[in-house]
Amino acid sequence: MTVRIASGFLLAVAGICLAAHADMGPLDALVMPGKVIKGHAVLESDCKNCHVAFKKSAQRELCLDCHDHRAVAADIAAGRGYHGRLKDTTCSACHTEHKGRDVNIAKLDEAAFDHTLTDFALRGGHAASKVKCRDCHAPNVKFRDAPSDCHSCHKKDDVHKGGLGKACVNCHDDTSWKKIRFDHSKTDYPLDGCHVNVECKACHIDNRFKPTPKDCYSCHRGDDNKKGHKGMFGKKCESCHVTESWTASKFDHRRDTRYPLLGKHRPLKCDACHKGDVYTEKLGNACIGCHAKDDVHKDQQGQKCESCHSEYSWNKALFDHGLSRFPLLGKHAKLECKACHQQPTFKDAGTKCLDCHDKDDTHKRRLGAACEQCHNARHWKQWSFDHNERSRFRLDGAHERLDCHACHRQPVKHKLELSGSCASCHAADDAHSGNFGSYCERCHLTSSFKTIKTRTRVLQ
Repeated sequence: MTVRIASGFLLAVAGICLAAHADMGPLDALVMPGKVIKGHAVLESDCKNCHVAFKKSAQRELCLDCHDHRAVAADIAAGRGYHGRLKDTTCSACHTEHKGRDVNIAKLDEAAFDHTLTDFALRGGHAASKVKCRDCHAPNVKFRDAPSDCHSCHKKDDVHKGGLGKACVNCHDDTSWKKIRFDHSKTDYPLDGCHVNVECKACHIDNRFKPTPKDCYSCHRGDDNKKGHKGMFGKKCESCHVTESWTASKFDHRRDTRYPLLGKHRPLKCDACHKGDVYTEKLGNACIGCHAKDDVHKDQQGQKCESCHSEYSWNKALFDHGLSRFPLLGKHAKLECKACHQQPTFKDAGTKCLDCHDKDDTHKRRLGAACEQCHNARHWKQWSFDHNERSRFRLDGAHERLDCHACHRQPVKHKLELSGSCASCHAADDAHSGNFGSYCERCHLTSSFKTIKTRTRVLQ
């Protein structure tokens, strides 16, 4: 009898428990596994607030509907976000109830949390070993509401001050904030030559990238003012310079102008000739335009310097003296210009022998100034003068042995003019005291002054 009563009681209790999911009423407390948290306490009196009888999967929808987790529901439906990537997407898998009023059923285990299940996997500098949750997740803000863009967290690190916008990922990665992967070749100003190795801040002052000028002069104004053209050549630096080297130039004076640079002109710096704005100045091709101060001839030779000089040496002249009024012969051909031209104003140089050889005149002008009558350019000591052929006074007798100075005793300023009369030289020898006149040759012979002649014989 007792056994039958116990069996009937157990069947009755089982029936009640099975019906509890449908509507247990005041009997809910008898089958509830434990108290719920404080926030759910108002729902504790009726199990159907959170449970559907015989349908465990419906519990998730009840949670999401009650808590208005539409964002979480959308993640689960789309398989994205942390909740959408969990293998078990039932809420109770993580948020277990009926463990007491003060239990935190939404507690996060930071050490065990797998951030790769979120839409923002932690890599590089963001790795869990390098950052803490609170570094990105602000207090009292839902974890899912933490921003995923760089700028929101790294605004204080933005050295560009917003000048490049907020898309930090275009240049930076999560390995290191200071390492960039920006490809300048994809911009409208590809970097080449020496620009490739230049630091960004060299062109982007104060890390301002927009707007950055693209013309050379904006960045190289200082180079132009200190060691360049000082603005004289304008601002189109690319007309001459290349990015491989600031000092290198692609400007070809032969090709790009009518004045090819030859000889000593080739290594000259541009501003050696171009003293003003190269685009407005009128620089002629005449040598005198640059070399007026070097004209030692004081314009006596005109302004066609190229007639004698060349670009290879200003001091070496190509002048052909044979085309002048004084061709260089003999020893003159080997002389330096300055040997005769004491002053660089060449036209001032005389063409007479005594203009250069006055100190060499051993005759002291007693034979006049026409040295060329006896001497020649082969050698000063070599001379030739035929007195009989080239003068009106024939030398014979004792005259043949006389030195020139025996007769030519007085200096002559210009042309040599000496009387041919005997008395002009022999007045002191006239034993007749002039009584027989000045024509000594009527009685005397040149062989000896003491020898005289008559009509019939010579008297000794």
